Amino acid sequence: MTDNQTNAKRNRSAEWDDFADELAEPGKLLQASFSGPRDKSSDIARKITVRPIKLKNGVHFQFESRLNNKAYHDNVPAERLKDRLNAVMSQYKQALFKTPEADVQVLANKKGALSLLARKPTAKAAEAPLTHNRNKSYVIPDGEPVPFLIALGVMTAEGKVVKAKYDKFRQINRFLEMVSDVLPELPRDKELTIVDFGCGKSYLTFALYHLLAVKEQLPVRIIGLDLKEDVIVACAKLADQLQWDKLSFAVGDISQYEGLSSVDMVVTLHACDTATDAALLKALGWNASVILSVPCCQHELFRQVSQPILKPLLKHGILKERFASLVTDAVRANLLETAGYRVQLLEFIDMEHTPKNILIRAVKQRQADNSEVLDDYINFREFLGISPYMEKLLR
Repeated sequence: MTDNQTNAKRNRSAEWDDFADELAEPGKLLQASFSGPRDKSSDIARKITVRPIKLKNGVHFQFESRLNNKAYHDNVPAERLKDRLNAVMSQYKQALFKTPEADVQVLANKKGALSLLARKPTAKAAEAPLTHNRNKSYVIPDGEPVPFLIALGVMTAEGKVVKAKYDKFRQINRFLEMVSDVLPELPRDKELTIVDFGCGKSYLTFALYHLLAVKEQLPVRIIGLDLKEDVIVACAKLADQLQWDKLSFAVGDISQYEGLSSVDMVVTLHACDTATDAALLKALGWNASVILSVPCCQHELFRQVSQPILKPLLKHGILKERFASLVTDAVRANLLETAGYRVQLLEFIDMEHTPKNILIRAVKQRQADNSEVLDDYINFREFLGISPYMEKLLR
C-alpha cells in the first residue's frame, strides 16, 4: 500500500469516526438504515433501522431488526450510540443516515474500509417521531374508508376504525401481511383460484379479495365455504352489494367438497379438530401453491399421546392438552414438508380476541429432498405412540 493510499484510508476512517460522534448530538440523527449483511446466515437480519425515541430517562435510539417475521428492538442511549453504530456497521455493506443537513450513504469495501457520500437531505426533523409507540403501518390504514370494512361495521363511513372493532382490524391487517409475504409464490399467468374453508362471517375472506382484486389488481376468484347456511347467505348478499362478482360463497363440508379440480391457495381458519386436516389434505390434492391454516380445538392426539418418559408432564390434564395441541401442529407441519412444502409456524391473533395461536403457512417448493424430514417425523410419531388422522389419509 502506498503512502497516499494509507493516508486516504486513515482519512476515511477519521471521517466516519467524526460523523458517528456527531450523530449522538440532539436532533442530528433523524433516521438510519443498514442493509446488505456480510454474513448471509439466517440469524442476521437483512435490514436494521434506527430512529430516535423519547423515553422517561431521555432520548434513546431504537434499533429494529426483523428475523423470521418477528421484530426485535433495542433502545440505545446517546452515550452508547457510536459504539453500537460501529458494531452494526461492521456487519453490513452499506448504511444510509438521514440528518437535517444531508443524507449520508456509508459504503464498506471487502476489507471493511468505509467511504461516505453526502447528498441533499430528504428528511426533516418533524418527520422523525420521538414517541415510543408509533402508529403501526397497516396494509389497510386507519382513516382510509374501505367499503367492505364499513359494511361489516369495522369502520365508520369516514374511515375511522370503530373502537370496539380495533382487535378485528388488527387481525385483518396481520392476516394480510402474511398473505402479502407469499404473493410472489402464486402463479401470475392465469386467474388465481382461492378457497376459504370454514369462512364463517368472512371478515378475512373479504379482506383477501380486497387485497388481491382491488389493491393488487390481480385476476382472482375466491370461494368461501361454510356449514352455516344463514352466514353464507349474508356473506353472498354483501359480496353482491360490493359488486365483487369473483367472490362467491357456498354451503358445504370440507371433506366432501368436490367443486374444483385445481386451486392455487387454500385458507382454513379455525376449522375444528380434524376438519383442519381435511382441509390440508384437500390442499395437497390440489397441489396448491400456498396454504394458510389456523388450527382449532386439536382433540385427536390428546387421546393418543403415550410416553412413560413424559409422565411428569402428561399426568396433568391441562399440560397434556397444550402439549397434544403443539404435537398436532408439529405433525401437520412435518407432513406438509414431506409433501414438498416450505413451512413456517407463525403467531396469529384470532377473531375472538383469545391469546395468540399458531398459523401454519406452507409454500410449495419446486424441488425438495424430504427424506430426512420423513425419518425425523417417523421417529417423532413412534416416540409418542400416535397415529394421526392426516397421515392415515395420506398413505
